[in-house]
Amino acid sequence: MLDLRRLRLLRELHARGTIAAVADALQYTPSAVSQQLAVLEREAGRPLLERAGRGVRLTDDALILVGHAEALLERAELAEAELAAGAGRVAGRARIASFQSMALRLAVPAMQQLAVAAPELRCELIEAEPEQSLPALVLGDVDLVLADEWQHQPRARTPGVQREDLCRDPVALALPADHPAALRHRHTVPLAELADAAWVTGHPDAGWDAVTVRTCRELGGFDPDIRHRTNDSVISLALVAAGQALTLMPRLVGVDGHPGIAVRAIAEGAVDRTIFMATRAADAQRPSVQALRNAIRDRADGLPDLPASRQGFDRRSARQGRRPE
Repeated sequence: MLDLRRLRLLRELHARGTIAAVADALQYTPSAVSQQLAVLEREAGRPLLERAGRGVRLTDDALILVGHAEALLERAELAEAELAAGAGRVAGRARIASFQSMALRLAVPAMQQLAVAAPELRCELIEAEPEQSLPALVLGDVDLVLADEWQHQPRARTPGVQREDLCRDPVALALPADHPAALRHRHTVPLAELADAAWVTGHPDAGWDAVTVRTCRELGGFDPDIRHRTNDSVISLALVAAGQALTLMPRLVGVDGHPGIAVRAIAEGAVDRTIFMATRAADAQRPSVQALRNAIRDRADGLPDLPASRQGFDRRSARQGRRPE
């Protein structure tokens, strides 16, 4: 009989790549993980691991077991969720992963709300970009993810993950208040006038960097001179206010009214991103996850109306994870 806990270790090794990473994620020692995998190998009666440099890799037989482990673990999670739903008690631990601006706008206020409405629920917040948080959700490291999807850069729809769109967030140009283009144009600025400017954007693996390059190329006709990189909007806006760079910044970051910064629309066309939350389908019936989702929805409903941010966006469609036709 194959042990479900050991199958999970094999699945985790397939997903995380190293025994050390599995041990760190599950709070085991590396030697304990290795020992349990050796027991699983004896139970299976087939070699599951082989040496690869200083690490190990899964054999073909192990990959077959991983596929079955995914299905078995999902069924176990569904069973646990149904038992929790039967109890109807909102308690335990709820882990939220969010990038900076939505942590401030949605996650923290939702946690405040739950501290009163569900005092037995322990909420934990992890700041993480979607590139890290969405894979962590699939692995069960977190329970709910707040993420964004930039225009024309769709994120993969992962089996077993439920997505619910919350709002659209328009992207604006942020320039130093005394920048010549900001002084010439009070409402919209042609990107083509900014070809010689220095820019600040995210790190190369972030969607913000990709949308900056794409927007400048497609709407402005140039490759931006990206001089500064940070995923922290506070640092980005400080660089703009200091006259060191321009940036494309979503409105929900709080760029409007920032001292020393002029906010302008892009003359050549609108750019936006979609804010969404994601949870595992297996957790849909858990009272803790339902409470989390409801609290996030409540806070999203209270977001300010922003120019063009809600055009064509139907919340009822969004709550089913769809955009309107």
